[in-house]
Amino acid sequence: MNREKTANKFFVHLLLILGSVMMVFPFIWMIITALKTKTEAIQVPPSLFPENPQWSNFSRIFEVFPFGNFYVNTIVSTVVITVGQVFFCALAAYAFARLDFPFKNFLFLLLLSILMVPGQTFLIPQYLIVQRLGLLDSIPALFMPGLFSAFGTFLLRQFFMSIPEEVEEAAIIDGASRIKIFFTIILPLSKSALVSLSIFSLLYGWNSLLWPLIVNTSTEKMTLSAGLASLSGQYGTDFPLVMAGSFLACIPLIIVFLVFQKQFIEGIALSGGK
Repeated sequence: MNREKTANKFFVHLLLILGSVMMVFPFIWMIITALKTKTEAIQVPPSLFPENPQWSNFSRIFEVFPFGNFYVNTIVSTVVITVGQVFFCALAAYAFARLDFPFKNFLFLLLLSILMVPGQTFLIPQYLIVQRLGLLDSIPALFMPGLFSAFGTFLLRQFFMSIPEEVEEAAIIDGASRIKIFFTIILPLSKSALVSLSIFSLLYGWNSLLWPLIVNTSTEKMTLSAGLASLSGQYGTDFPLVMAGSFLACIPLIIVFLVFQKQFIEGIALSGGK
């Protein structure tokens, strides 16, 4: 029995190690390619390590493109999207979870239907709305369609419904209004769900590519993902430069993951459990 358990553990750990190597290898290859010359990056068979590491690629990316502007635009849009989704989704989720109003169930089913439709379907309506508002090729255009999330509303609604109603009833007896209950009772009790939604919103805003490419055309108004995509040219791609920019774009998310690693895991578990 002990030998069988040991063999099973060894097999499981071997699979986990292989999976970890497969997940980490592309990231390591990105760093290695960022230190190569353009010739080394495209040679066949590929070389594993560069002969002379080209550290200048990390500084050259700021000379070729306004990479600093990309960073600022991405940070601004990501922060606004994260704050907007948490605030508006929490309000909508509380209404669906606790308030009674006409066509409540129908509206919630309509909300859930958004999750069943590919996001690309909404690109044209969103573009027309932004165009009529006169916000094309601007920073607000980057985050306006992302201020609300059907998934975030569903996630928070399910969590709010797990909070005992007796807590709110006691607050109502004490004379608290719905607004006060929402901000002083519901939100403090829902920190784990709010953190989970913040993490998902952060990842969505930082990695968004298709919408920034469509709505903004000026280089100064692009985000990191859109700016890096523009480095791929028709007649050739400077792969070391692209990989250097990709690595610099990953650094903030890596730092966020290392700091909030526990919340990341709890957020994934929460979204799956609810």
